Amino acid sequence: MHHRRRTAAALAAVAALAVTLTACGGDDGDQDAKPAPEYKVVHQDKTGNQRTVTVEVESTKDTRAVFDAVAKTLDADAGYFVEINCSTGGTAGADNRLGNGKKAVGRIGAATTGLNNGATEYTANKGRTCPK
Repeated sequence: MHHRRRTAAALAAVAALAVTLTACGGDDGDQDAKPAPEYKVVHQDKTGNQRTVTVEVESTKDTRAVFDAVAKTLDADAGYFVEINCSTGGTAGADNRLGNGKKAVGRIGAATTGLNNGATEYTANKGRTCPK
């Protein structure tokens, strides 16, 4: 009889956990993620082990959220290098770089970026502005 009670209690606990995870959005870690400001992908390599993605934004606000949004779309096996630039303030010879990020997808991506498979890394360039 005690065995059935323990089994029923264990099943109830698992069901409660499943309901809690569903209510909290699962375990994807995105509950606190900020929505990304508007951005535009102006260049994206489609082939190769090392791929560059260039993104333009209108302001320096929440560039990490922009990187995270772009990184979620990158899923082919490769090492991705994401450049976030102001849409204004650059010249033909030099862009107005706000930040750089990278993402590893698969073993090739890990080897290319030095990150673990699925990992990302982002660094904002401090003191940069987007002129109007």
